[in-house]
Amino acid sequence: MALPRCFFQIGVENKDSSREDLGRIVMEGGDFTRGNGTGGKSIYGEKFADENFTLPHEGPGTLSMANSGPNTNGSQFFICLKKTSWLDNKHVVFGKVVEGFEVISKMETYGSSSGKTISKIVITDCGSQ
Repeated sequence: MALPRCFFQIGVENKDSSREDLGRIVMEGGDFTRGNGTGGKSIYGEKFADENFTLPHEGPGTLSMANSGPNTNGSQFFICLKKTSWLDNKHVVFGKVVEGFEVISKMETYGSSSGKTISKIVITDCGSQ
């Protein structure tokens, strides 16, 4: 079994898709093709459609799909570090961190104002087989 690979950066995309430092708002990962936040690939092909916008970005631990516009989901996702209601109806929420948030908090300390981590963060074990 291959180990999961994950790229993380801390920052947020503004409306013109450039990175803007607004404090530590989200932690983004899932770019296993380029490792720099510009790649990734869906198990369904390149991109897949938004499923629904039923759940809100209600606070820390919210898991959501990263995208570059409507129906452009791939493998990238983000974990909210605070309430991000302006992302509602733009990014599909698919879960919530229910335990181990101390790991997320530790990863957050590796963030920087540039949107890149000060040191590489890699998930080496997903805890399931």
